[in-house]
Amino acid sequence: MMKLASQRIVVTGGAGFLGKAVTHVLRERGVPDANIVVPRRRDFDLTVEGDVARLYDMAQPDVVIHLAAEVGGIGANMAHPGRFFYANMAMGMHLVEHARRVGLKKFVHTGTVCAYPKYCPVPFQEDDIWNGYPEETNAPYGVAKKAIFVMLDGYRREYGLASTVVVPVNLYGPADNFDPASSHVIPALIRKCEEARLADAPEVVCWGTGSATREFLYVDDAAEGIVRAAEVMDEPVPINLGGGIEIAIRDLVTKIAAACDYRGRVVWDTTKPDGQPRRGLDISRAKSLLGWTPKQDFDAGLKTTVEWWRAHGRS
Repeated sequence: MMKLASQRIVVTGGAGFLGKAVTHVLRERGVPDANIVVPRRRDFDLTVEGDVARLYDMAQPDVVIHLAAEVGGIGANMAHPGRFFYANMAMGMHLVEHARRVGLKKFVHTGTVCAYPKYCPVPFQEDDIWNGYPEETNAPYGVAKKAIFVMLDGYRREYGLASTVVVPVNLYGPADNFDPASSHVIPALIRKCEEARLADAPEVVCWGTGSATREFLYVDDAAEGIVRAAEVMDEPVPINLGGGIEIAIRDLVTKIAAACDYRGRVVWDTTKPDGQPRRGLDISRAKSLLGWTPKQDFDAGLKTTVEWWRAHGRS
């Protein structure tokens, strides 16, 4: 088991939604602030190899936890398929290659549930990741992220680079991205219902049919799983991190409307895509290899997220 408290750790994306939760867990593990390096985009463009080399030279890390991504909901994926592929592929490729060059002790890669095949049997098991093409709207992002799985496997076998790969399901929680142009489903729906409540709007319009299912993981639970993988794993076998509850989007909207005390109608725009038909993860591997299970109750997590938006998001 790697004792993280004595390591110098770069957390890419460490200033973001998941990154802040991960750096909090690292501090709880005893890692001093001076040993946690969070590169900012204004200083290091991780899609540029020279910037990645400069980051390694400046930070002198023992461990890299790679959380940075260009990502969004269905609309953002449809609008930027080329950029999402390039940015995520380039970041991962440069960071792993320079990890090899400097003799990094461990590389932690955060994958995505979007890597799974469109029609994967539910619950998704890690061995099914390569058994089909991802859902089309998010395939460029998903393929770019899982290509790094292969790179890490190759680098482990050829160069001995220790690494670990976690595959979290859709995340949610306080301080999420609530921007309508790029947010994922839970923050998008919370903002939609809250704004409709405040405007006394008679209805909200949601994309798709509502029949697709999703599974959600509270951000603090995801952070704990990622840090645990950094501590105990050296091999890049994919490990699912899931919340344990598969829910239809129509039922999710009902829950969020209730949490927001919005009493208007829900109208479904069936000209918009549903995305992947079903999502639900088998987390047996996380339980056995990491000793990890999610802790946050889903309804309580939704309430906390709504309260955060009311307190901080409307300004």
